[in-house]
Amino acid sequence: MREETNQATETAPIKKPRKKRTKRSVVYAHVHVLASMNNTIISVTDPQGALLASASAGSSGFRGSKKGTAYAAQVAAEKAVSAARQLYGMEKADVFIRGVGMGRDAATRTLINQKVKVENLNDITGVPHGGVRPRKARRT
Repeated sequence: MREETNQATETAPIKKPRKKRTKRSVVYAHVHVLASMNNTIISVTDPQGALLASASAGSSGFRGSKKGTAYAAQVAAEKAVSAARQLYGMEKADVFIRGVGMGRDAATRTLINQKVKVENLNDITGVPHGGVRPRKARRT
């Protein structure tokens, strides 16, 4: 049995030492806020759209109808922005807000309170054009 183990160790490939990864610095980022009636999702991306950090009211520990509150959006925004600042050194941001939930204003105010310089504030909520198909006419 000893001979078998010695052969196995001799044929094992030699591992090359890994190069140390350089820390990526993203000073200018995009913050996307999706504020629905039931949840608020905050995503921090670089200008090309690659995700750096994200958080939601649900991932921050809120459940049920509490996920749609302004406080839950505030906690989620703090979590996402602090992760982006710590890992990538984010200082400035463009903010893109989508949706009609209570978390719209709370998330934006939290960004400003977290000492992130907000360059642009864009509302990209979808607007219906033409509306939905009307109901069929009632027969009399």
